[in-house]
Amino acid sequence: MPVLNRVAEFHAEITAWRRQLHANPEILYDVHDTAAFVESKLREFGVDEVVTGLGRTGVVGIIKGKGSSDKVIGLRADMDALPITEQTGKPYASANTGKMHACGHDGHTAMLLGAARHLAETRNFDGTVVVIFQPAEEGGGGGRAMVQDGLMERFGITEVFGMHNMPGIPLGEFAIREGGIMAGTDQFAIDIEGHGGHAAMPHLATDPVIVAAHLITGLQTLVSRNVDPIRSAVLSVTTVNAGTAYNVIPRTARLTGTVRTLDEDVRQQMEEGIKRLAPQLAQAFGAKATVNWLPGYPVTVNAPRQTDFAAEIAREVAGEERVVANVDPTMGGEDFAYMLNARPGAYIFIGNGDSSDLHTDTYDFNDEAIPLGVSYWVRLAERALPAQ
Repeated sequence: MPVLNRVAEFHAEITAWRRQLHANPEILYDVHDTAAFVESKLREFGVDEVVTGLGRTGVVGIIKGKGSSDKVIGLRADMDALPITEQTGKPYASANTGKMHACGHDGHTAMLLGAARHLAETRNFDGTVVVIFQPAEEGGGGGRAMVQDGLMERFGITEVFGMHNMPGIPLGEFAIREGGIMAGTDQFAIDIEGHGGHAAMPHLATDPVIVAAHLITGLQTLVSRNVDPIRSAVLSVTTVNAGTAYNVIPRTARLTGTVRTLDEDVRQQMEEGIKRLAPQLAQAFGAKATVNWLPGYPVTVNAPRQTDFAAEIAREVAGEERVVANVDPTMGGEDFAYMLNARPGAYIFIGNGDSSDLHTDTYDFNDEAIPLGVSYWVRLAERALPAQ
């Protein structure tokens, strides 16, 4: 595994940063201490410029190479944690009750800081590297906020790259694919209005529970009979709320759920299908249904050229046999999608080994992945911006 020697030398130091971040997790946009830590490190490394407050609490570092190229690439890490109470029992476990780095963003931040240090020391590239530290990936749309704040235009970014650890992928391996690698994550709420009554006299009522039951089944036909079977969609009804008593037919019922898709055409098709099916099916029972569609993160779409390039860099670092270039996509969501919608780029998975799953209270980032991840970032920057 050809990890950069310099990176291996300060592996222990990066691990210490990671564990400090792990012990002090912060949620969504409220990552002030984390952002301050990142800012302090970037200034310590001697990067050319540090910008704070982008996307509310995001931090950006500018590192210029030795030449005169005007090409600019962005490398992104996320900083926020999750509202989970940690159960790892580790000595560096969360000191903030009810908050936990259960998705490895502490590792992502530490690895990108390690790369920023190396790049600032060596400057062995021609162009500009923008290191992006983003808040509020976990449901807050921090990537969108940074893009809306002019991230790409302000710094002239032409390509952008992201990385995420993945339990189940062996330590020392990478995985990537062209096109949709993570799903669009939309939500819906369907409010059904019938006519309440006594449960012993259902003929005098219009039962919204019956409508809800048929809707739960009927909605699945949008996937099984409307979406091209070669393409992908998931529709899950996750809550059903109706009624307050054994002997009362309620007047209303409510369904909520999520839709996951891997391309924008299917995403739009699912939205249109739910909005069409629910009112018509309710009407068939003499009831009314109103759909509230709640758009989530877009599909995370890797651009062809940048995906091939990222896979090539991963092979240089990990070896040919340790890179999966056509990994199955995941139906989880990722707001790096907003950055990929703004600029072409690629999002890659780095193996976390046989660890607990993401978003669980026993998960921990694998510190042995740090040298590999830092080396990937450094080699990617140096190859994307070759020194003359």
